[in-house]
Amino acid sequence: MKNKNSFNLQDRIINFSLLIMKIVEGLPKSYTGQHFAKQLVRSGTSPAFQYGEAQAAESRKDFIHKLKIGQKELRETFVCLTIIKKHPLSSSELLEIALTECDELIAIFHKSIGTAKKNLDKNGY
Repeated sequence: MKNKNSFNLQDRIINFSLLIMKIVEGLPKSYTGQHFAKQLVRSGTSPAFQYGEAQAAESRKDFIHKLKIGQKELRETFVCLTIIKKHPLSSSELLEIALTECDELIAIFHKSIGTAKKNLDKNGY
């Protein structure tokens, strides 16, 4: 299920994970800051792992399932980043960059899932 563009998306998701890690490192060491840091590092790096698993999917249904998990994690990350921004636990300009990138990745995953479902319905596998 790999194609030429999959490498670009993989790099983009990995770079998003690195951005999340930078944001987490800048959060305060308070109870709330650490709570959000732990949550954000889990949900914000998971899509890269899910995408990697999707590339080795055993079937188109498995591929779709892995992408759906990645999309859910991205949505969770978006909410977490929004809460951090509104609190504000951080005023880092990286938050805006991460929110924009997260929103774009959600859209990419959504489109990829739709395309894979359409191909599943059309081809039956």
